Amino acid sequence: MAFHTITPAELGREKEFGYFTQEAPCSFSFSTELDVTALYAHAKGAGVRFFPCFLHCLAAEVNAHREFRMAETEAGLGWFDRTHPFYTVFHEEDKRFSNVWTEYDENFSVFYGRYLRDRAEYGGAHAAEDKPCAEGNVFNVSCIPWASFTGFSLNLPESSHFFSPIFTVGQYFLRGRKRLLPFAVQVHHAVCDGWHVAMFVNALQERLNAFSASQK
Repeated sequence: MAFHTITPAELGREKEFGYFTQEAPCSFSFSTELDVTALYAHAKGAGVRFFPCFLHCLAAEVNAHREFRMAETEAGLGWFDRTHPFYTVFHEEDKRFSNVWTEYDENFSVFYGRYLRDRAEYGGAHAAEDKPCAEGNVFNVSCIPWASFTGFSLNLPESSHFFSPIFTVGQYFLRGRKRLLPFAVQVHHAVCDGWHVAMFVNALQERLNAFSASQK
């Protein structure tokens, strides 16, 4: 893992960075619905879990966009050359969560094996601790599988320099022949505009559609 420093001017966002970190610090949320019909059918046909299939697509798209790998460390503003999904595992017994992250790999089979091992080790019903994460090159994925939503937002009062995206997914549902997944993206306005989020969501949809073909 490498971290590459950059100035706001080199990023091409000197004005925006200053405004959205100093004068009007803010993040913004974008909610939409993703078509996961093909991805769900592939998961069922291949005998694998749907969520890690989706998680792999999401991680692949995050790693394809520098704006979604930004962070501020002791070294300054910059981006990670590789980042990994950080997600929660729900425990039905006590209605609590374990925090788990899985190392991303372009090969889904490799990633899937890591996901299963991480879930077994850190996501058990009585897991004593979360999976340690020292380097900080992760992005957050929250799941609300008990309900769908049409909008979602987070309140981050101390987020003026938190540049990693946060993703939230809800319960998928049927509309006609399509299986749709509520999906929300929260990003810091200093490093992302609506255009970046729209391009990300469009590219993610294409990746979800093509996932089955990519496994052949």
